[in-house]
Amino acid sequence: MATMSRGQGAGGSAGKAACLALLVAACTPTPEAPGWSPAPGLKTRWAADVDPAHPLPEYPRPQLVRREWTSLNGLWALAVEPDSDTPPLAWPDTILVPFPVESALGGVARAVRPGDRVWYRRTFTLPNVPPGTRWLLHFGAVDWEAEVFLNGRSLGVHRGGYDPFSFDLSGGLSSGGEQELVVAVRDPTDEGDQPRGKQVLDPHGIWYTAVTGIWQTVWLEPVPQTHVRGLRLDPNLVDGTLRLTVDAGGPQAPVGFLALVRADGAEVARGEGRAGEPLALAIPEPRPWSPSDPFLYDLRVELEGGDVVESYFGMRSIGVGPDARGRPRLLLNGEPLFQYGLLDQGWWPDGLYTAPTDQALRFDITTSKALGFNLIRKHVKVEPARWYYHADREGILVWQDMPSADNETATARGEFAGELERVVAALENHPSIVMWVPFNEGWGQHDTERYASWLKARDPARLVNNASGWTDTGVGDVLDIHRYPGPGAPDAEALAGRAAVLGEFGGLGLPLPGHTWVEEENWGYRSYQTLEELNRAYGDLLFQLRPLIGEGLSAAVYTQTTDVEVEVNGILSYDREVVKLSPGSAALHQALHGPPPELREVVSTSGERGQIWRYTVEDPGPGWSGPDFDDAAWSEGPGGFGTPATPGARVGTVWDTSDLWLRRSFDLPGEALLGLRAGRLFLRVHHDEDAEIFLNGVLVAALEGYTT
Repeated sequence: MATMSRGQGAGGSAGKAACLALLVAACTPTPEAPGWSPAPGLKTRWAADVDPAHPLPEYPRPQLVRREWTSLNGLWALAVEPDSDTPPLAWPDTILVPFPVESALGGVARAVRPGDRVWYRRTFTLPNVPPGTRWLLHFGAVDWEAEVFLNGRSLGVHRGGYDPFSFDLSGGLSSGGEQELVVAVRDPTDEGDQPRGKQVLDPHGIWYTAVTGIWQTVWLEPVPQTHVRGLRLDPNLVDGTLRLTVDAGGPQAPVGFLALVRADGAEVARGEGRAGEPLALAIPEPRPWSPSDPFLYDLRVELEGGDVVESYFGMRSIGVGPDARGRPRLLLNGEPLFQYGLLDQGWWPDGLYTAPTDQALRFDITTSKALGFNLIRKHVKVEPARWYYHADREGILVWQDMPSADNETATARGEFAGELERVVAALENHPSIVMWVPFNEGWGQHDTERYASWLKARDPARLVNNASGWTDTGVGDVLDIHRYPGPGAPDAEALAGRAAVLGEFGGLGLPLPGHTWVEEENWGYRSYQTLEELNRAYGDLLFQLRPLIGEGLSAAVYTQTTDVEVEVNGILSYDREVVKLSPGSAALHQALHGPPPELREVVSTSGERGQIWRYTVEDPGPGWSGPDFDDAAWSEGPGGFGTPATPGARVGTVWDTSDLWLRRSFDLPGEALLGLRAGRLFLRVHHDEDAEIFLNGVLVAALEGYTT
């Protein structure tokens, strides 16, 4: 029998909103369903904490909390059959909701093909509630198309794998006793054109195992006839106000409401308004939310008619503005802050899209923060609301990608636009989210200018990254490039007032036996054999990143948080047991957030104008790099050397043979000599492939592979 849960809401800050303390009782499984056990495979430590009677019991929507609710997570009957509108006659499997059908923790771990339809079934009974109460059925997310039936009657169809949706059950409930809930799911994965992120039917390389069905919490809520459907929270740090809009539904809407704001438990603002109309609440001496001080205010809304919801918000601003030297920078709360963080795929070896526990969900965020990162780019995936709740509380900035799709047809583009709008509506109140990223590397990119304009109008409190990598259209707030292994920075001439950001770089790979998805054929952008080698190479990337910050780079995103399936380029192993970065990495990261270095070119490169070099394509023999070597017989030409087809090349002299020897003499100013002695003299080089560089006959750099 389902029982009602009562407990504390999201109130109480002391600088961060208090943890939700709601306890939940899961319903009993459908009687026909056999037992459950997780499937074999790589597991995280939290897999052992999964309770099949109470999986993921935390309240799932921390910014719109009611104190009475019932979880429907737990054991459901399952049938996977050829696609049909006819419900199955038998229910041969049991699945642990909300883990996907393909996951080990779901207990099924089977592939779902585009021609299949997945059927879920469970029964429940309702606790006693006051007369006139309405029951809302909520789904955090179901991938992809879900039709929901209550007692044999269809409640409706939802399409979209990443946004929450709800149904009002009141008209379909039986007068008493047991209720039957059935959910039918279709998911074509990459044979369809819907937003799906990195899911494919044939996982390989950077593409991962498909996720089908219910993958976030399912729950019931009793509400009055007239009740709160949603809140729009628009904090304004500059004028010290919270603009609150209450969306109410029911026969008496619109109705009045009372709003109370508390900081550290003390009331700081209150006001009365009417649902559907913005209410401005003055916040005295607002305390800015930031990674160094993630302070959250508590909000309580009391609707006429008895509905009460609790929420929270943070006061912060994000923008682009000039630094002291006139270069555009990302500004947090009006001050430049270099944003350095991780590309976060959000995958789990045991739960795929779904973390085993709430502690696991929080772990990636707290580990990133402890290592000195202040940013997470959530990559072509949308997380459960509790992930953003933890980001808000812990204090980490988030760039939110829209899950990618092919978008090849008008219908598909309509699905993409609709789901993007619903995702923004679901997440727009989280202070941690500071940037929307509608497209990644040209995947399904279309109508970019229109999407960037719409996002800015829909949510002016956040920045817009029109496209991360590849196909910039000159709009939005940032110019974002990808460089592997990099680092690199966008061309300053293309910024047009936008901030320069490095949306992806790094990808240094290291497989760790016993902690990998597969033992062989693992993959990274550049591979290493030991932790020492990896950390040395990682430190070199950060050394190269520092001068780019001085030249105007405002943010960088390292690939990536964890290993994922065959990818082994995470700073954590896929099972989260090994942190690959050394403890000293945190200090390297913190140094990036300080004042940017001031750089001055003391010897010209060929970036702007080709400098004259002597060169040969024939091996000159020993001693060629010394200052006394006679290169008079060599050819002479302007840099750079290569072919125009080489990415990032600026060619002054065509070179298309296997090897090249170059010499150039220059005078180094006295102040540069002081910089050299102090370890503050940098070398800029673009190379493809291996390069060795000598200064006065001494080898000063041996560079492998290529840089873009």
